[in-house]
Amino acid sequence: MVRENLRVAQSRQKSYADVRRWDLTFKVDDFVYLKVSPMRGIRRFHMKGKLAPRYIGPFKIVGRKGEVAYKLELPSNLSDIHNVFHVSQLKKCLRVPEEQAPLEGLDVQEDLTYTEHQVKILETSERVTRNRRVKMCRVQWKHHTEDEATWEREEELRATYPGLFASHP
Repeated sequence: MVRENLRVAQSRQKSYADVRRWDLTFKVDDFVYLKVSPMRGIRRFHMKGKLAPRYIGPFKIVGRKGEVAYKLELPSNLSDIHNVFHVSQLKKCLRVPEEQAPLEGLDVQEDLTYTEHQVKILETSERVTRNRRVKMCRVQWKHHTEDEATWEREEELRATYPGLFASHP
């Protein structure tokens, strides 16, 4: 009876997990985006969820290596990066391959990370708590639109980017 209850419970949990699972496969000559992420701890102000990972590409799939790995055709500026990637690092390209993001302005390191740089301050505001006032700045980052701007503390921005406040009061 215990084994039967255990089997029923496992079957129920498997059906819950299978709802969100899907097999992701690509064919040779398909185009995919490659996942890159900003460096942790650099210009992130120790906050989670800021500046979500991005994808670069699209890149052409040259071949399949095993069940879950694919070999990509990378440009010459990414030649020092190994060109075989796990399927979890890839995203299917649904657009025309000619409409790709420029890689020249993005400085991608060997571990597929890049450093974010601020562009400008869009607006400022002040948050009032019980004991103090915190000045906040809405900052637009390089390679991101104004809609993706983030709120950062002014004192941390002044310490990290003193040149940013030369044009802003």
